[in-house]
Amino acid sequence: MEPILKGRGLVKRYGRVTALDHCDFDLYPGEILAVIGDNGAGKSSLIKAVSGAVIPDEGDVYLDGKKVNFHSPIDARNEGIETVYQTLAMSPALSIADNMFMGRELRKPGFRGKFLRQLDRPKMEKIARDKLSELGLMTIQNINQAVETLSGGQRQGVAVARAAAFGSKVIILDEPTAALGVKESRRVLELIQDVKSRGIPIILISHNMPHVFEVADRIHIHRLGKRLCVIKPDEYTMSDAVAFMTGAKEPPTEKNAA
Repeated sequence: MEPILKGRGLVKRYGRVTALDHCDFDLYPGEILAVIGDNGAGKSSLIKAVSGAVIPDEGDVYLDGKKVNFHSPIDARNEGIETVYQTLAMSPALSIADNMFMGRELRKPGFRGKFLRQLDRPKMEKIARDKLSELGLMTIQNINQAVETLSGGQRQGVAVARAAAFGSKVIILDEPTAALGVKESRRVLELIQDVKSRGIPIILISHNMPHVFEVADRIHIHRLGKRLCVIKPDEYTMSDAVAFMTGAKEPPTEKNAA
C-alpha cells in the first residue's frame, strides 16, 4: 500500500542546528500515526515540513504519490492537509461559525456576494452546525456563541471539527489533549476515533503515552532529527517506546518495526 503522505530525505537547518537530518516519514490511508520524541528531537520541524509551515532545505514531500512543493500552510490546506496547532489559532471573540470559516468565508450568490462582498451567514451556520453534529459535538447549543465562552475541550472540538470539515486528505493534530482535564481529553480521543472512522488519516503529535498507545495504529519515534523507528503499540510497551526515544534501548530494525 502506498503512503498517502510521505517525506523522503528531509533536511532542515537553522544556522548550525540541524533540526531534520535526512528524515523519512510515511502516513498510510485511514490510519492514526502518532509522532513521539523527546523535546528538541525535531518533531515540530518534521510536521511543519509536511504541512507547509517550513520549507525543507533538502528532500521531498509526496501527497497521493505526487511530489508537492508547499510554500505555506495555505498551499497544504488547498491540497487537503489541515493542521490543528496546540494554540488552536482561534479568535476568542468571534462565534463558533465564524471561527470554522475563518479565512474561507462563504459569500452570498450573485451580485451581493460578488460586488457587495456580503457573507452567506445562514449557509456557514448550517454547515458549521452539521459538522459539529456529525462529530457528536452538539453539547454546543448555539453556533453563534463566542468561542471564549467554551470550555477547553469544546474549543478543541471546534478546532478538530473545522479540520475535519475541510481537511479532505490528512489532519495533523499537535498535542490535542495537552491542556485538558481527564473528561475532556476522553472526548477529544473519541473525536479522533470518529474522524478516523470517516476514513481521514491523522497524524497525532503527543507527549501523552497512554493516549498515544490507546488510539495510534503505528508510532513514529523521532530522535536526533530523524525517524528512529516505527512500532506498533500492541507489540511494544510504553516503557519500550520511552527507552527507544531516549536512547536507553536499541530500536528494532525497520524490517521488524513497520
